[in-house]
Amino acid sequence: MSATTVRTSVRPLPPLEDQRISPRATLTHIGALTRRNLMRIKADPESMIDVLLMPILFTTLFVYVFGGAVSGNQTNYIQYMVPGMLGQIGISLAMAVGTGLNSDFSTGVMDRFRTLPIGRASVLVSKLVAESLRALVSLVILMAFAMLLGMRVHTGPLQLLAALALAMAFGAGMVWVSMLLGMALKNPQAVQGVGMLIVMPLQFGSSTFAPTSTMPGWLQSFTKVNPLSALADSSRALINGGLPVLHPALEVLAWSVGLTAVFAPLAVRKFKKRT
Repeated sequence: MSATTVRTSVRPLPPLEDQRISPRATLTHIGALTRRNLMRIKADPESMIDVLLMPILFTTLFVYVFGGAVSGNQTNYIQYMVPGMLGQIGISLAMAVGTGLNSDFSTGVMDRFRTLPIGRASVLVSKLVAESLRALVSLVILMAFAMLLGMRVHTGPLQLLAALALAMAFGAGMVWVSMLLGMALKNPQAVQGVGMLIVMPLQFGSSTFAPTSTMPGWLQSFTKVNPLSALADSSRALINGGLPVLHPALEVLAWSVGLTAVFAPLAVRKFKKRT
């Protein structure tokens, strides 16, 4: 009696990142992960302290400390400074994303994502969506508190919404920069330090808090190409009226699209390498 050996050929499954995931499934993954990020915020209300208190603290300090010196009185300064702070709040929250993402790698959260059949980009996009919602809450608090202090919108609700949209668009572009830093640097302290080196010159080397006419020539040259200056100028035009809005608004949109086009693919590629 002869024995017959049967060889069974088993084709191994391709790696998760090589499996094709449909756009519909990717959207489902983004929605589920966004909900997960929001549930984490609900479970840890202390993570919203910066969102809730930063606009109140910054507005109070800058209006009552610098208002008289810069504009002669707080009433004039609040109309000048608060529209510029829309970008300042957005970029500060955006750069904090990288620190949290870096911590996720060290706590093992990303190890779980590595085992799931999900698009790698959906993890980062869901963070972008969740952080954009956090930023929107902070911007609404900023405007509401400023109005309590006496600020007025001299145009209309559509112009105000446009100013908020510009701030969120630029903040979204900076989130990709922050996430790339969070994956490229070794620890949260390094991410926070490099983030501050990026944020500080952008914030104070702009027309956000004071007119640029009294600055030295070399600094004025920087403020002219600083996207936060364009964001501050467009927001003032949309909220206060009487100023040209098209050119600075298009400049902000160009920066937002450019940052996303350059840093989003780099961040996704870095994320795939690390997971």
